[in-house]
Amino acid sequence: MSLNLEEKFKIHCNTQNLELNPNQIILVKKLDNFYKENFKSTLLNFFSKQSSKKSFYLYGDVGVGKTMILDFFFNLVNQKKQRVHFNEFMLNFHDFVHYHKDKNEENIIAVFVKDLKSRVSLIFFDEFQVTNIVDAMILGKLFQEIFNQNIKIIVTSNIKISELYKDGLQRDQFKPFIQIMQEKSTEHKLVIEDDYRKNKENKKQRYFSPLNQETNFKINKFARIITKNKELSSKVLNIKGRNFEIKNFYEGISKFHFDDLCNQNLGAEDYLKIAEISNFVIIENIPEFNDINSNQQHRFITLIDVIYDKDRALAVTAEQSLEKLSSSKSLEKPFKRTISRLFELTSKDF
Repeated sequence: MSLNLEEKFKIHCNTQNLELNPNQIILVKKLDNFYKENFKSTLLNFFSKQSSKKSFYLYGDVGVGKTMILDFFFNLVNQKKQRVHFNEFMLNFHDFVHYHKDKNEENIIAVFVKDLKSRVSLIFFDEFQVTNIVDAMILGKLFQEIFNQNIKIIVTSNIKISELYKDGLQRDQFKPFIQIMQEKSTEHKLVIEDDYRKNKENKKQRYFSPLNQETNFKINKFARIITKNKELSSKVLNIKGRNFEIKNFYEGISKFHFDDLCNQNLGAEDYLKIAEISNFVIIENIPEFNDINSNQQHRFITLIDVIYDKDRALAVTAEQSLEKLSSSKSLEKPFKRTISRLFELTSKDF
């Protein structure tokens, strides 16, 4: 059985006025093979050997179309499935562990994956990366059990498997996960010269720089327009017993200073809660990043990932233009993705 993915992808590109690229066609053919190996008819393949490649790991530079193609594939697969940001998935796992404290680590992973198996047979992790040492130490056992239960995974990332969590603390404890992923994954790099997100016409640009009186006037004027006839209030979010206040909340539009979000001890869980109640986010005074404020930059990367994954629109003011926005040395690679996503988020319709 085949999805006839190549033919359907060509039709999709034609109807959406998307440029057809030969490297994307090669990828689509590999995805079609992955589908045939993993989602064949049970009756036809009852006695056949199960595929050893239960994961399709797609990596490449930002803006080359990785997410677009895997979304296309994911939407065509007729299986119980889930598309989830990796940070959100791990938060759900840690919450599950918290509510089942009576079980030891080995048992709790088995129980979690058994529950997962009852709901899904395919998971899509978009923009996979590992930055948390707690996650790094548990992922080997967790993913081994996921594969043991024959749950399939598709992944996009900017980093090849062997370089995940590179230079991370106690990386030796992460190597079993790398080995499992290399054994179980069809790994493919998508190479396209241009970042399609940057090449789109940017008539709705909402990225204002540098930080000065004129920029401040522009963002305030824009904020007045989109919040017209909306009631200003403060919104208090309770996140596992902690309160986080959104001081400027206009019926789904949230306005922040950069320090409110990234200069406090916040993380993916907090940003997910903000995104859940916000359909538009304004962030003022994004600084230049360097080795001194790399912690704030790391939070900012996570924040933009969440906003992007939840499909929210964005307006920002920043010290530098996107083309010149600097990075700490340790976060240069993931920050390329952030910059590309900022181009898209600050120009999308809302």
